[in-house]
Amino acid sequence: MKNPIYILGLNFVYHELSACILKNGKILAAVEEERFSRIKRGKKSLVDNPDTLPEKSIQYCLDVAGISLKDVDYFGLSFFPDDRLKNINSDPYYIEDDWGSKKGEKLFHRKIMRIPSMLNKLANSNITKKILWIPHHICHASSAFFVSPFSESAILSVDGIGEFSSTWLGYGKDNNIQVIKEISYPNSLGFLWEKISAYVGFTEYDSSKVMGLAAYGNPKRFYKTFQNIVALCSEGEFTVDNNIMRFRLDNFKPLEKIFGIKRINSPAEITRDQKDIAAALQKITNDIVIHLAKFLKRRVETKNICMAGGVALNCVSNGILMNQNLYEHLYIQPAANDAGTALGVAYYIWNQILKKNRVAVMDNVYWGPHYSNTDIKTALDQTGVSYHKAKDITKEVAEKISEGNIVGWFQGRAEWGPRALGNRSLLADPRRSDMKKILNERIKRREPFRPFAPSVLSEKASSWFVMPKNCESISAEFMEVNYDVKKLRQKQIPAVTHVDGTSRIQLVNKKTNPLYHKLISRFCKLTGVPLVLNTSFNDNEPIVCSPDDAIKTFSRTKMDYLAIGNYLVSKK
Repeated sequence: MKNPIYILGLNFVYHELSACILKNGKILAAVEEERFSRIKRGKKSLVDNPDTLPEKSIQYCLDVAGISLKDVDYFGLSFFPDDRLKNINSDPYYIEDDWGSKKGEKLFHRKIMRIPSMLNKLANSNITKKILWIPHHICHASSAFFVSPFSESAILSVDGIGEFSSTWLGYGKDNNIQVIKEISYPNSLGFLWEKISAYVGFTEYDSSKVMGLAAYGNPKRFYKTFQNIVALCSEGEFTVDNNIMRFRLDNFKPLEKIFGIKRINSPAEITRDQKDIAAALQKITNDIVIHLAKFLKRRVETKNICMAGGVALNCVSNGILMNQNLYEHLYIQPAANDAGTALGVAYYIWNQILKKNRVAVMDNVYWGPHYSNTDIKTALDQTGVSYHKAKDITKEVAEKISEGNIVGWFQGRAEWGPRALGNRSLLADPRRSDMKKILNERIKRREPFRPFAPSVLSEKASSWFVMPKNCESISAEFMEVNYDVKKLRQKQIPAVTHVDGTSRIQLVNKKTNPLYHKLISRFCKLTGVPLVLNTSFNDNEPIVCSPDDAIKTFSRTKMDYLAIGNYLVSKK
């Protein structure tokens, strides 16, 4: 028998540090560094820290594979450093020694080129010849197409910036992808969201908050203002006026002038201005995504589209795209943000460089650490919490949820990507109109305008939500798409119905997560409602990973119960 081929993919350059390992083209493990380090996104994106390796993620992947670093055949790094130097003198608006400056970009390049020697040191061996640097957006595109269920597809990758590109449009067939068009900085939809998020009182990492806020606003009020910033051009292009945006400066004066509103600094109350700006930003984003998708449709005769990049996590735009009658099938890789490039670089090497046939479809997200009931019991005994072993954990938890309790649900392998999808989740009753407020007061401490999402039995979803007639997506199992809640159902599930009547649902498939499916089925038998409120198991921290993480979060919050493995923990 031939020796297996191991490929280790790494993302570490900007944020969402991660690692993924393949054995003969099949995923063994994929995980984000923040789950181990407990630092959100792994680190901040700075010019002086691209040489921060996801060492704990690397070790986890090696442990799952049962190999050492020396046994890895190929190391895929999801960046092409020399292309980053194109940023020098590309933008008149920059801070000296920071992004865009000659000194800052040279420092960044010098730091990132330390990675091979750092890997050599970790391996205690010279592995330099095994290292392949692959451009960022090619890794995004690969992460979506090569694990999709399609033999051929249009591919769209949209984020802040890779090396110099912000948007990549291409086509994939079998074990090959090719570029059709790239759009470069400063024409960046991802950076537009970051800067506007900071302008309306949040941080550059708070795009998800602004997306939730958008449903409360009137998009018409500032839509023309955004049209003066963003222009849709022929042949799928779009431009962003950087004389206004000044992405690399902490300068909001041009924005204040064009909107007629002073920058908002962490307000105590959300204003009409914030709501309306967010709504108009979402509308212009929808326009850009549809514009790009239509261009691809004209260039590529296909019924399928794959999406990646941070902007692909915009579930509102994804829902609108599915209702455009452009494509019959949509696939969004669950870790569509930069974490997913670790997966993408590994598959680019396997499929396109080694010319191997495709052997995997990513139809679930459960690729992180798993802990046995023995591990869990040891952790419980060390902390002295009150618990018992359940005869049927799904039965007991379904009853607790139906009685109005909030339950931490910790089962199986941790999820890959930013969403908690039934293995590291907080669960509650979606029928209670006050549950959103209760969750925020007792655990989540989120802004009241942000929605909570439901996990729904896939076979019953069409009775509760308006499913697109002409487009389907298994990515609905990854909580990537917004759906309208049927009007007659909205009053039945107020805790998961957003102000605009939508929900970012997770379809729960019996095949990919039988335990979670069984739990929701039991809740349905008790209540007649085939869904539960599902939010991430955390409290202003990365999603919990280990039993210790879960017990700590349970203990310091006002959670009612913790279902961890076969054990039910109580504070009584």
